[in-house]
Amino acid sequence: MFSIGEIIFILLSCAFFMALVAVVSYYMTKGHVSTADEYFLAGRGLTGVFIAGSLLLTNLSAEQLIGLNGQSFTNNMSGMAWEVTAGLAAIIMAIFLLPKFLGIGISTIPEFLSKRYDETVRRLTVILFLLGYMCVTIPSMLYSGGVSVLQLFDLPELLDITYTQALWLTVWFVGIVGAVYAIFGGLRAVAVSDTLNGIGLVIIGFLVPILGFILLGNGNMVDGMKHIVQNSPEKLNAIGSSTDNVPFFSIFTGILFANLFYWALNQYVIQRALGAKNLAEGQKGVLYTGYLKLLVPIFMLIPGVIAYHLYGDSIQNGDLSYPTLVSDVLPVWMLGFFLAVLFGAVLSSFNSILNSVATLLVLDIYQPVFEPDASDEKLIKVSKILGIIIALVSFFVAPFLMYAPDGLWNLIRQFTGFFNIPILVIVLMGMIFKRVPASAAKVVIIFHVVAYYMMVWGFRQIFDWDPGINYIHIYGILLAIEVVFMLIMAKIKPLKVIKPVFYAENGEDHLVPWKHAIPVSITLIFSIVIFYVIFSPIGLAYEEAAVSNWFWPVIAILIAANVVLYIVSIKTWHRKYHNYVEKQTETSRKTRLSGD
Repeated sequence: MFSIGEIIFILLSCAFFMALVAVVSYYMTKGHVSTADEYFLAGRGLTGVFIAGSLLLTNLSAEQLIGLNGQSFTNNMSGMAWEVTAGLAAIIMAIFLLPKFLGIGISTIPEFLSKRYDETVRRLTVILFLLGYMCVTIPSMLYSGGVSVLQLFDLPELLDITYTQALWLTVWFVGIVGAVYAIFGGLRAVAVSDTLNGIGLVIIGFLVPILGFILLGNGNMVDGMKHIVQNSPEKLNAIGSSTDNVPFFSIFTGILFANLFYWALNQYVIQRALGAKNLAEGQKGVLYTGYLKLLVPIFMLIPGVIAYHLYGDSIQNGDLSYPTLVSDVLPVWMLGFFLAVLFGAVLSSFNSILNSVATLLVLDIYQPVFEPDASDEKLIKVSKILGIIIALVSFFVAPFLMYAPDGLWNLIRQFTGFFNIPILVIVLMGMIFKRVPASAAKVVIIFHVVAYYMMVWGFRQIFDWDPGINYIHIYGILLAIEVVFMLIMAKIKPLKVIKPVFYAENGEDHLVPWKHAIPVSITLIFSIVIFYVIFSPIGLAYEEAAVSNWFWPVIAILIAANVVLYIVSIKTWHRKYHNYVEKQTETSRKTRLSGD
């Protein structure tokens, strides 16, 4: 336990760092929220660095920081599948989807669906988004942040109140600060504060495992690293079996699809990319994020392994492993900075979702339905009012998540299954196959909600029968069924008039792709494979030595292949890709003009 003086110092230093981020964000965004485009999409002027920083911190949360380290403490590194394979989704977003989204000039995914299908599909999609965000996603961010702070600093004892009272207090404090950023600052303020907090998260993220290795090695970091490799190396295995938290096979049946939705279509994530200055900056930001996600296992899984070797069975709850390690390795003068970073991660996720929910409500429901000619000032005003209402509702809902029967992590993953797969299917099928009718998209949305509920909960609750299928696998099963159905509908009842939904209106250089987009994407793919080789039975999880005899030859082959393909892509594939984007833009512009 900390002394009263130490606690006061920690809280004051935390307040100082949070205030510093707030002040810098204020001055960098002062006078930049006069238009709706600025408020919702930062005036479409975000650069790659700010996009990457905001995307990463929007994704990272206290729930992951505590939960993933808890998984590696109790199991192994298989949980890194959710993080590392996100790079594949980032590539698809950067190369294929982002040029189309920026070309259309949309602000939301439902807006694209309106252009491609019709207004009914747009409304159904908004309902799916809002139900997911308002019922679970926003409250879960606040709840996980509150729980994390309580575990780290024992707030009930400090304030002499009950755990429930402390949780309500923490949730409201975090929520109010996050709401101020999102409601009154708009997306640019969120992006700037996210980037600044991201710098702190990276510093703390690397510092904790480094100090942990030093503690484990009795003052020698290298000895600490050797210890986790030579003792219980199976903890470093990321190739999950059927009994692990994340079976390796589930990467291909569900995780890739879930990540593709999250990084390519999830409104509160891609809103940063939609606010890009141009295609090149947007691609930089998205691909940089893919590389940053490779670093996540280092500070969201490795500390859990270190804690396992330090504490063993003395910690019964794996979720306590990370806060215990932090309190042991970080000096008191840095705990305030850590608390500020932790709050920053929570605030980032919360205010990002809140800003995006307000965007969906205003641009996809309020403006087109109630006031099509509303001024920018009116749209911003309505957005702030709706944001306040949504925030207040989430403040009251969040603490009740402590009663979730199957745990918060599973609840979030399972609940997002209601909307991630159907939206993924109808967006991608609508882009790839121009003859898919709007009726097919409507049927897919309704079918998926009913079928997913029955397969995950319904059969067990109504008929007392459990299909015995992991919900991640259900993602892939329903996706396959829905894709086949939409293809059949494209043949049986094809769309008679193809809608031109891909055109540029922002200048000739707005949709010029980044020169290194293709080669950087290739390197990212190889980097993902190399990470899995490192954390595999032929790598650090090898039982007989540091690594097997196959490790270095495999790594050498992968690096050589990467270099060759990188050179080829620079010389050949980039020009072909540039021509492809240019041709699509010109063709669609002509189609639109002829339609006018």
